Amino acid sequence: MKILIVDDSPDNRLLLETLLKHEGHSDLRTAESAREALDLLSKDRASVDLILMDVMMPEMSGIEACRKIKMLEHHRDVPVIMVTALSETEYLAAAFAAGAMDYITKPVKKLELVARVTSALTLKREMDARKARELELAAKNRDLEQALSEVKVLRGFIPICASCKKIRDDKGYWQQIETYIQERSEALFSHGICKDCMKKHYPDYADE
Repeated sequence: MKILIVDDSPDNRLLLETLLKHEGHSDLRTAESAREALDLLSKDRASVDLILMDVMMPEMSGIEACRKIKMLEHHRDVPVIMVTALSETEYLAAAFAAGAMDYITKPVKKLELVARVTSALTLKREMDARKARELELAAKNRDLEQALSEVKVLRGFIPICASCKKIRDDKGYWQQIETYIQERSEALFSHGICKDCMKKHYPDYADE
């Protein structure tokens, strides 16, 4: 899974890259500013699974960047972990209000980093699986609705000849009853002869 590291310090970016690669995370991308991260995400639509975001950066803070990321349709569900040397409650509250799911304090400790990253990626996999199931269910529902819309049902008054039993269609034409029904339903016909008609038309065979 792809992880984006956003930090204005080259040393911090290198440290996070090194620790994550050592744990087997090879698909890493970096950005040296919040602006660069937003530009990258706007061009590379849904290819990031986790963002490690520094809080204190020039021009735009990580908290503001997190808020903007959560406004992007294709990235609002991407977990964001704030990486900060600030432990004041007000900063953490602002980060969570902006949409961050967790935070890591500086100096970064390997054990803490691995635990938080593993938890966030597990959550992302579960969200992706849930979305896939929802899309599959939505597709099946659309197919079912389409199938139901194509089912033909006979209802209302049907004009039928009292003598020959032909049916008059919507255009005023008279049709054989089986033709009329087949055009408006999924019914199929097999022809036989009832006992009454057998006696009327074939009296010699009626009792056989």
